[in-house]
Amino acid sequence: MADEFSSYRGGITAPATKGAAVTPSDTVALAQTTRALFVGETGDLAVRLMSGDEVTLLNAAAGLIYPLRVTHVLATGTTAGGLVGLS
Repeated sequence: MADEFSSYRGGITAPATKGAAVTPSDTVALAQTTRALFVGETGDLAVRLMSGDEVTLLNAAAGLIYPLRVTHVLATGTTAGGLVGLS
């Protein structure tokens, strides 16, 4: 399939080009810092941001993409499911 945009340089605002299922862990970092997280099942989403700050998004809605640069999705405090890291 041809890619009409292959000559364009990607930036932080460009669409994601990679994705991986996320298994929450309090100790293991994601393989890649995300541009965004997709939530497949509603619940709380506890993350460690690139800055090192830890925050919990209460009732993260299913079917949404959250523009978060995270290094960890924490097991403690995360009840949301079907998580996909986009980068």
